[in-house]
Amino acid sequence: MKKLYGTGVALVTPFTANLEVDYKALKKILSHTAKGVDYYVVMGTTGEAATLNDAEKKSVLQFIIENNTRKLPIVYGIGGNNTLQVIETIKSTDFTGVDAVLSVSPYYNKPSQEGIYQHFKVIADTCPVPVILYNVPGRTASNLSAETTLRLASHPNIVGVKEASGNLEQCMKIISQAPKDFMLISGDDLLTVPLYALGAKGVISVLANALPVVFKRMKEQALAGNFAKASKEQFRIAGINGPMYEEGNPVGVKFLMHHLRICQPYVRLPLVPATHALQKKIVALYETF
Repeated sequence: MKKLYGTGVALVTPFTANLEVDYKALKKILSHTAKGVDYYVVMGTTGEAATLNDAEKKSVLQFIIENNTRKLPIVYGIGGNNTLQVIETIKSTDFTGVDAVLSVSPYYNKPSQEGIYQHFKVIADTCPVPVILYNVPGRTASNLSAETTLRLASHPNIVGVKEASGNLEQCMKIISQAPKDFMLISGDDLLTVPLYALGAKGVISVLANALPVVFKRMKEQALAGNFAKASKEQFRIAGINGPMYEEGNPVGVKFLMHHLRICQPYVRLPLVPATHALQKKIVALYETF
């Protein structure tokens, strides 16, 4: 899966003022991000998948496939805490043009590690394209442990994990003990360079929606072993990264993209657009970027 090395952008889903999907803006986002990213991630948290219905999700995916002018690989988000429903979704999905699935660890139920393992095993057994695990304890209320990840890494249809635990020790254990072709992908923009240095294969980024070229430079320098130069790029996003999440993702990045005239800042409830205070903070940080 070397085609998924480097920067994946967790694409936002732009909305019009009446909160319908803004396909004109989506086309602009695809063109903007293509300047620096290596693949698209569709219908993740940043894409507000939780508040799009099935028809909208399929429509957005099809639009991205049809307007993917650089023919970048596409990773599609299919996950949940109802294993049978996830399987039904996989069986009803047309994977033409999709290179892999990103599937989040079950949330809310707080299953045991054995439950998480069996959940992903069934998904990997069913899915016709490779599966990337997604560990984000801050959202799921349970951690996909290194031991469970390594156990799943032996499955022929599980090719990597997006690690957003922030636990470097856990990441090191996975990288050092997983099969050679198993990808650890950073799920935290601020850990991109540190994880590259440890052997990660890339990042699935929120900020790359607005700043794709920064992540391109970060990747190029890191893969060339120039970690001092890569770190300079990492430090550039250190200040602006936090405000992206202060009022929920993708509230911050959508406002930044609005400031850059890429799309409107609208989000669907229960999220609300950035407050005036957050807007001022993001603009001030970007002007010193």
